Amino acid sequence: MIDKPCKHSKVIKTGRVFPQDTNNHNTLFGGKLMRDIDDVASISASRHCRAECVTASIDSVDFLHPIRQTDSVCLESHVTWTGTSSMEIFVKVIAENLLTGDRRLAATSFLTFVALDEDGNPCHVPKVIPESDEEIFLHDTAPQRSKVRKEGRNQSKKFAKILSELKPWEND
Repeated sequence: MIDKPCKHSKVIKTGRVFPQDTNNHNTLFGGKLMRDIDDVASISASRHCRAECVTASIDSVDFLHPIRQTDSVCLESHVTWTGTSSMEIFVKVIAENLLTGDRRLAATSFLTFVALDEDGNPCHVPKVIPESDEEIFLHDTAPQRSKVRKEGRNQSKKFAKILSELKPWEND
């Protein structure tokens, strides 16, 4: 399996903010942005490994600045790091005021995808080669995020086990 540069998985998607995309604060619905983040990240994952992929986790979506109706929204994603069958994808969201040209980093997110073979089982993915300063920074800091992600997943499994034993949904 040949290692691949991060740029081979890069996805850029730009769109407008329409009235139906906004909430009562006249800013972009967070849920719509989250769907778009998952969408571009899934394309990056598939481009990297050329296999079917599923979302394994979304570490976070950090909303840094509101996105308004006068803005365009540009989502950029790429694979930052890989495990055996998993890939970490970084998505940055840049809002641009179309009237003034001012651009700002509006949101960031890290997601994990798993590559699947024809039978739906996890399969190996190529390693990633970072080249730009941003790619190198994200790649070098990925092991720490992976460690935190694994700890969180273990906590989620413990939490799920307790809830399964308590079966609170049966008390309704």
